[in-house]
Amino acid sequence: MRAAPPPLAADTTALSRLLGTALDALGEGARARGGPLPAGGPEAVARRVREALGEPLPETGRGPQEALRTLVRVLAEGAADPADPLCAAHLHTPPLALAAAADLAASALNPSMDSWDQAPAASALEAEVTAALAAEVFPGAGAPDALVTTGGTESNQLALLLARERHGDGLRTVVGAGAHHSFRRAAWLLGLPEPVVVPTPSGTMDPEALREALAGAGEGPVLVAATAGTTDEGLVDPLPEIAEVCAGARAELHVDAAYGGPVLFSRTHRRLLDGLDRARTVTVDLHKLGWQPAAAGLLAVRDAADLTVLGHTADYLNADDDTEAGLPDLLGRSLRTTRRPDVLKTAVTLRALGRTGLGALVDRCMDLAQDLADRVEKAPGLDLKDRPTLTTVLFRPSGATDEAVAAIRRTLLAEGRAVLGRAKADGRLWLKATLLNPHATPGDLDRILTLVEGSAHR
Repeated sequence: MRAAPPPLAADTTALSRLLGTALDALGEGARARGGPLPAGGPEAVARRVREALGEPLPETGRGPQEALRTLVRVLAEGAADPADPLCAAHLHTPPLALAAAADLAASALNPSMDSWDQAPAASALEAEVTAALAAEVFPGAGAPDALVTTGGTESNQLALLLARERHGDGLRTVVGAGAHHSFRRAAWLLGLPEPVVVPTPSGTMDPEALREALAGAGEGPVLVAATAGTTDEGLVDPLPEIAEVCAGARAELHVDAAYGGPVLFSRTHRRLLDGLDRARTVTVDLHKLGWQPAAAGLLAVRDAADLTVLGHTADYLNADDDTEAGLPDLLGRSLRTTRRPDVLKTAVTLRALGRTGLGALVDRCMDLAQDLADRVEKAPGLDLKDRPTLTTVLFRPSGATDEAVAAIRRTLLAEGRAVLGRAKADGRLWLKATLLNPHATPGDLDRILTLVEGSAHR
């Protein structure tokens, strides 16, 4: 007699037992790691994974409890843990517990967002939530909308695609020197010319330099991509002035606000994004300053009519007669076919915290960045690049060479003691702390600086 197949996720009793095992393994792995990053570097981590994994595809399985416990534990032990306050290198946020719980529910139900008959409630939820978030980005627009994406790279590519479909292959893109690398890749994928790069010696796009670049670009359609939250320094381009230049030159404006977009939730800091609503399209990532498990990206558009070019027909998913009969057509909501209901975790978070709760988290992290900058300025052995705009702080030991700065970062990584990023600015290499953990304390900030100073004096 054949053995019964393993239980499905719809069996909530079985799922509950497995979830307990996974949670125990997460805790065991974190305790074994003992810090923000596993010690020993790449080879040590790879060795532990190989030893725990054994044969990746064994002839006979070990059973669900053992497999889950073993591999979740080794993954947690070898993780760069964004929930550890000393893990502050990247735009890699610690997700909220409620968002992770919602993500589990989405995985268990497993709606596929490519046809209504696979995702009846999920498609309705996505329509409501994306419309509300688009209205947050474009409060004065008549019919804004937003697509759920995997993050800034996909959103920026979609923005260029929509602009190309409006204007043809002659479209040229203009970006600042600090723009995200995805614009170059998107132009390549879409068969567009290499983006024109406007120098940004101050770190942000200079409106006059942009005006000159547009004047020298000749005739033809242009899409300007400004940035609200650069990856290196967290800087925000002067959006109102850039919008004026674009209007005068009849160029369209896209804003990559993957990092800075959620600052809209903050009543204190949302003024940093004045002019954002003058863009035609805007990228926002809620797995950054939104504390969602990846992925939780959005591309917001001022006019939903711009999205009609994404329409696509596959008879088994959106036959004309089904659409005419009232079944929603989901294929035009993404370039992907099968995709998860990533909107659920965001909807749960918005309902639980509201704008005020999310804004308070944004404010908390912005305050932490200012606090860290204060501490760097007061430390006699450290230099601060500039006061932070968002939650990114660049600093370095006074008098250190670039080679020494890079070595400090790698030493802390190898020892598993701290995870700091790196950024080139003003021709020098800086250590980068990206503060996205609202549970971090002033003591944690002091520990970061103490570790850097200690490594500098070895």
